[in-house]
Amino acid sequence: MTPTRKRRLIALLLILAGVGVASTVAFYSLQENLLYFQSPSDLAMQPIPPGRQFRLGGLVKPGSVTRAQDGLGTRFVVTDGPKEVEVEYVGILPDLFREGQGVIARGALDGNGLFEASEVLAKHDENYMPPEVAEALEESGHTVRSSDGR
Repeated sequence: MTPTRKRRLIALLLILAGVGVASTVAFYSLQENLLYFQSPSDLAMQPIPPGRQFRLGGLVKPGSVTRAQDGLGTRFVVTDGPKEVEVEYVGILPDLFREGQGVIARGALDGNGLFEASEVLAKHDENYMPPEVAEALEESGHTVRSSDGR
């Protein structure tokens, strides 16, 4: 092997190793930052370990909203019909948040099955429901129509 070919081979191997390392780092970074959507029925079928971040979606169960007397804490139940998950959120809720409306909460389960939300999103008008929530409700037997006709 000539010295020129040897240098080219070494350069090619270094480039391939660099691309491999960069791809591996990118893959693991994306895996840690993905937030999967789950409905209460999905959680019942395949539980998520405590502390792992995900999005929980469904309807706020009527009569379930309780607010803390001394702060911004709120507890409510998210349901998709057959299953329910209790949610705790500390912060200012969206203006459109109310019982019977679709919500998506981002957070994690604690060791006791309570979902500790870091963010709560409510639907923005009378016809809209997030597609993930609409699909989860339809799978559980509810008839739901969103603004895009689903």
